[in-house]
Amino acid sequence: MREFSWPRLWLGVWIFGWLLCITLSLVHPPQMDLDLPDSDKIGHCLAYGTLSAWAVLIFRTHRARLGAALSLIALGIAMEFAQGLLTDYRMMDARDALANTLGVLLGQALALTSAQDWLQQWDRRWAS
Repeated sequence: MREFSWPRLWLGVWIFGWLLCITLSLVHPPQMDLDLPDSDKIGHCLAYGTLSAWAVLIFRTHRARLGAALSLIALGIAMEFAQGLLTDYRMMDARDALANTLGVLLGQALALTSAQDWLQQWDRRWAS
């Protein structure tokens, strides 16, 4: 991890995001009156992109960020299987897994910018 004043807080936020993602993937989906085909793919991409970008913010090394990205991709695939096998109100959809993976890759792109240090800088300012 990067050097933080509150490393457990920032790691805890990321873990909470994982738990929230798992929970929302398995609970009954809310009824939305959107008539856009495949609009849920945007939500998949945003959720996994956020988790992936957060990993870039909290993990210092390329290896740790790669591990986080691969873990998130595996989570996205596992959640699709879980939806198909463990629920009767959700369905397994390979396009959702693809949207999850795209989100992970987009989130990892944060590592290519100076914004990757944002949380660490903010943590330092907040701690002083």
